Amino acid sequence: MSRTVLAIGGHIGDMDLTAGPTLAKMVLEGDRAIILACTYGERGHPRMTPDEYRVQKIAEGEKFAADIGAEFGVLDYSDGFLPDSDEAAEQIADIIRVEKPEIIITHWTRSIHRDHERTAALAERARFLASLPLDHPNGRYSVRQFLHAENWEDAVGFQPDLYVAIPDEAFRIWRSAIQNQAFARGETYGFRYIDYYTAMMTARGCLSGQQRACAFSTGGSRKFQLGGP
Repeated sequence: MSRTVLAIGGHIGDMDLTAGPTLAKMVLEGDRAIILACTYGERGHPRMTPDEYRVQKIAEGEKFAADIGAEFGVLDYSDGFLPDSDEAAEQIADIIRVEKPEIIITHWTRSIHRDHERTAALAERARFLASLPLDHPNGRYSVRQFLHAENWEDAVGFQPDLYVAIPDEAFRIWRSAIQNQAFARGETYGFRYIDYYTAMMTARGCLSGQQRACAFSTGGSRKFQLGGP
């Protein structure tokens, strides 16, 4: 039976890097994947204006999603200015009610980026709001599994308790797709994102007895096995 997974990132590209290999794996297995960015991430390029980079980021996010067989969306918030509000959480809750994901993947709760921390909080608040018996045209919906993806920028206190094995084909699809994002290639501030996350998959694979794996925190509730041991 196919499932729907909703990956919610602070900026376009966040979930592509951290959850992308797992999303590619799930799509290959017949599941449906949706990538939602809460901001454009348009202030992350040292040589392009935010308006210029916003256009590029949207195109990169759309292409990545298409390349792995996922769907893509972005909320209309600016990089660095994601609000911590019920209004923003309700926007995500509406998506949850309509798309009915069994699984949500988002950031860890602590990060060097405020947008990441707020995204994690908004996703959790949205999950709660969507489950309430409100007078809403799409009714109520309860998400069964809430996962935090491993991100080097969200490392404080992160303790993985779920490892998802990433097969060769999913890795190949992810690696090919992520190469089309300028920041992931290291063209913005020079960090070698693709190399880092490739190495992390190898390291997590060593810990879980797999060739490659992605690590997640389940918050103590393991309702789904996404192919991990």
